[in-house]
Amino acid sequence: QVQLVESGGGSVQTGDSLRLSCVASGRAFDSYGRAWFRQAPGKRREFVAAISWVGSKTYYADSVKGRFTISRDDAKNTVYLQMDSLKEEDTAAYNCLTVPPPGPNVYDDYNPPISWGQGTQVTVSS
Repeated sequence: QVQLVESGGGSVQTGDSLRLSCVASGRAFDSYGRAWFRQAPGKRREFVAAISWVGSKTYYADSVKGRFTISRDDAKNTVYLQMDSLKEEDTAAYNCLTVPPPGPNVYDDYNPPISWGQGTQVTVSS
C-alpha cells in the first residue's frame, strides 16, 4: 500500500506563494494518478488539482485555475502543488491522494471511504 506524506504548508499573506509536496513510499501503478484535495474548517472537502501518470494530464478546480500548478518528479516519487497568488479562501488543510480516472465531474464527486490524514495546513491572511 502506498503511503503518502504531505508537506510545505505554512502561514502566508495574500498574494504570496507556497509549494506543497506529496512524497510516496511507493508508486501505485494500478492508480490513474495523484490529486490534491483541501478542506477548510466547517466546509466540505473539495478537489484542487490532479495529474495522471501517463501523459501527465492535469486537472484543476475552477477556483485555482491559473494560480496553482500541479507537477511530478518521478525520480523523487513526489507530486508538487505550486500555489501562487494565494487568497484567504485558499486557507485549508491540503491532502494528496492516489486517484482513479476522473468521472463526468472530474473529481468533484470523488469521496473515497478512507481515513484522511492530517495533511499540510495552509493559512492565508490579509
